[in-house]
Amino acid sequence: MSLLATQIRPTSLENFIGQEHLVGPNKPLRIALEKEHIFSMIFWGPPGVGKTTLARIIAEAQQREFHELSAVSAGKADIKKIIDSAREQKTLMGNYRAPILFLDEIHRFNKAQQDYLLPYVENGDIVLIGATTENPSFEVNSALLSRSKVFVLKQLAEDDLKKVIAQAVKYLSKTTGTKLKIMAKARDWLVSYANGDARKLLNLLENTFELYNNLDLENLKNTLQSSHLNYDRKGEEHYDTISAFIKSMRASDTDAALYYLARMVEAGEDPKFIARRMVIFASEDIGLAAPTALVVANAVFEAVTKIGYPEAQINLAHGVAYLCKCQKDRSAYDAYFAALADVKKFGNVQIPLEIRNAPTDLMKELEYGIGYEMYPQGKSYLPKKLKGKRYLKK
Repeated sequence: MSLLATQIRPTSLENFIGQEHLVGPNKPLRIALEKEHIFSMIFWGPPGVGKTTLARIIAEAQQREFHELSAVSAGKADIKKIIDSAREQKTLMGNYRAPILFLDEIHRFNKAQQDYLLPYVENGDIVLIGATTENPSFEVNSALLSRSKVFVLKQLAEDDLKKVIAQAVKYLSKTTGTKLKIMAKARDWLVSYANGDARKLLNLLENTFELYNNLDLENLKNTLQSSHLNYDRKGEEHYDTISAFIKSMRASDTDAALYYLARMVEAGEDPKFIARRMVIFASEDIGLAAPTALVVANAVFEAVTKIGYPEAQINLAHGVAYLCKCQKDRSAYDAYFAALADVKKFGNVQIPLEIRNAPTDLMKELEYGIGYEMYPQGKSYLPKKLKGKRYLKK
């Protein structure tokens, strides 16, 4: 987190930018704060959209002690320390309020670590607010998920990012005594570069000001080009690298795929994130050419889930080399989405009578199931309106 981002972080909903579907008038988080209602929750959304800030605002509004941990580096001992302190205060204070534990990247906690949290959440020893960029349905234990409310945060809109820029420029001008301005072209370029991520925007803006003492478009671009861009599991490098990884496998370029895999592993990327993309790739890009690819990809996912780093990198490398060498075939993928397009276009067209289920005498009287052949030769069971359609081009 940049120093600038910390300094201009809003402390109330009145100054919070974005997420109107959650914090606007009569929206769930605003109502919860107004009614002083508190519960454990999971914030799911892309980086730089206000997950940490919202958690801090909730703690401030509720006058609760706030503890922030990252699941990347924290463990049971860190949580136990917070729990022990909370229980001690509970026995000493008559108006005790459970502290808020904000756990960033909660998906990085394994099952045992998440299970450890459960009794303390249930007993009200802590209020858990988890943050994740990954789908909590896959990454958060069902027991913990059932005791939390999931809120989906969206990328910040262009107007939201412009407001963030205005706040930052105003702050820098005030604190440095500089009459700082940002021209429309530079502002619009910065908004486009940020792609909905306020943190990314503020990092570049702050670095440019420190280097050049102004925010000209050319200086913004020079700062971006001269910066040493470390791999950020929440940022642009994360998405660029996984894209390069997938496209290298698609091109059967084993060397490139292994190289991008190594970059992700070395940076500490979640092995399940990589393996999950491999499972998708096995069906999307290999498909019918080698049906065993899905079996191998699933086996890799299971292996890395059970083993973890450092050994899991061997399982990943094995799977990547295999997927690269497989023939590629997107026909099943393309066929499904062609069929889906017709579903959306034509709606629920009538299913032919002969293949309808006929569990009652009335349905049989209505000729449901009449004329059905189990293994017909060259017969189409598509609805009448779609007769002659060919989705699978093989």
